[in-house]
Amino acid sequence: MLVKQNSDLLSAEELTYHVEGCARNSRESQKILYGSFYGYAMAICDRYTNKQEDAVEILNDGFLKVFREIHHYQPAYADVISSFKGWLRKIMVYTAIDHFRKNQKHQMVTQLDNVVYHVPNVGEDALDKLSYEEIIRSIQELSPGYRTVFNLFVIDGLSHEEIANQLGISTGTSKSNLSKARRQLQKILFKQNDIKVARNAV
Repeated sequence: MLVKQNSDLLSAEELTYHVEGCARNSRESQKILYGSFYGYAMAICDRYTNKQEDAVEILNDGFLKVFREIHHYQPAYADVISSFKGWLRKIMVYTAIDHFRKNQKHQMVTQLDNVVYHVPNVGEDALDKLSYEEIIRSIQELSPGYRTVFNLFVIDGLSHEEIANQLGISTGTSKSNLSKARRQLQKILFKQNDIKVARNAV
């Protein structure tokens, strides 16, 4: 089993060396790159699914693409590590899109479209008490179609036109799913906060 390392442990020179090694199909360089960027890549994959095994599948498929395409990779700007992270992030996001299209596209439009979500009138400061981890877990609770559109638009910065093109839906459906995702997420977050407050009161 690979030891999960931190990409910060690699210097720009080491990263460049191992990228070149991967381009030559060096197993050692592949192991080091995989171990060093495992945590960064998993954090991306984790947002697109609520099952650990699915996140691992996306991550491993993504790294296969990384190693297959790495001979084409060129740093986009002077910061070598940030440039590589940006390239890796894009591959992981598009791998997550492929996974969604392959497994769950039929759930894009569900009976949830007919549900009206009531969001309690609670102060915004309630959300400040939630950790990053809790917010990510809340995103994972969204239904698959809403979760995918929310991640692509809010976190990964794709436009509705790009999302529609990638998922094979209309821009209107993308906008509608984002709006419903925001409402559903608010409801989940407020519910979590209420539970947290109740626990602290005991």
